[in-house]
Amino acid sequence: MLVVDLFLQSILNGVLIGGIYIAIAVGFSICFGVMHIIDFAVGEWLMLGGFIGFILAGMQVEPLLLIPLVFPIFFVVGYMLQPVIQRVLTGRKANVLMGLVFTFGMSIFLQGLALYIWGHDRRTLTSALSGLNIQGLVTIPTLRLVAFIIAGTVTLAFMLFLARTRLGLSIRATAEDRDTAAVLGVDIARVSRLVYAAYAGLTGMAGILIGTVFTIYAEMGLRYTTFAFFTVVLAGMGYLPGILVAGLFLGILQSLVAVYVGGRYIYLVLFLVLYVVLLVSPQGIMGKGLKAE
Repeated sequence: MLVVDLFLQSILNGVLIGGIYIAIAVGFSICFGVMHIIDFAVGEWLMLGGFIGFILAGMQVEPLLLIPLVFPIFFVVGYMLQPVIQRVLTGRKANVLMGLVFTFGMSIFLQGLALYIWGHDRRTLTSALSGLNIQGLVTIPTLRLVAFIIAGTVTLAFMLFLARTRLGLSIRATAEDRDTAAVLGVDIARVSRLVYAAYAGLTGMAGILIGTVFTIYAEMGLRYTTFAFFTVVLAGMGYLPGILVAGLFLGILQSLVAVYVGGRYIYLVLFLVLYVVLLVSPQGIMGKGLKAE
C-alpha cells in the first residue's frame, strides 16, 4: 500500500471508530452534566451490552437488529439503579468522592460478575456484513461504516431530543444549573433518573456496535471507560457539541498512532495529548466546557 493510501486508510478507520466513541461519550457527558458524577462503570455497561447481544445473537438473529431491543433493557436497569446512586451522592454523609468510589466499586463488581459467568474468553458478534468491504480509493469496511451510521443516527436523534422537546429542555436546564432549574419547576429527581436510564440504554446499545467491530471480553471495561473519559474531557466537561469533534479526533489519533507508532503507545500518546490540551485550554478543545480543575 502506498504511503498516501495508508495515510488515507488510517484517517478513514479513525473516523469510523470515532463515531462509535461519540455514541459512548454523549450519554456519559449528559450524565455528568445532570448528576455531577463521573461514572467509572461506563465501560462495564458497554461490556454487558455486548454480552447481552452475544446471548441474543445465539438465537440466529442479526446482531445489529438487536440494538432497539437492548436499549429498553438497559434503560430499565438504569432507571431502577439511579435512585441508589442518587442516595449515595446526596446522603447525610455524602461528599464528592462518594460517587466516584461507588461507581468504581460497581465497575469492579460488574467485571467480576462477567468473569464468573463468561470467563476470560473473547467473543465476537458475527454480522452478515462481517468481512465485506467497499473498494475504492481506500477500502471501506462495510460493517464499520454501518456501525458509524447507526452511532451517528442515534447520537443525532438524542441531540435533537435534547434540543427540540420539553423534557430535553428540562434536561439541558438541569445540566446548566440545578438550583435555577428547580426554581423554574423542573423535577430534578425525575430528570436525573431519566438521564441515567437513557445513558445506560445508549451505552448498552454501543456495546452491540463494539461487539460487532471488535471483541467482547470481561476485562474490556477500563479501555472504553478511558476513551469515554478522554472524549468528554477533550470536548469540554458538559459541552455536548464538543463530543462530536473530540470523538472523531480521538478515533483518528488512535488509528494514526496504531499504524505509525505502535499500538502499545496509544495510551501514552492519548495522555500526552490530553495533558497538553488541558494545559492550553482547560475548558476543552473548543473552549466551551466546564473548566477542568
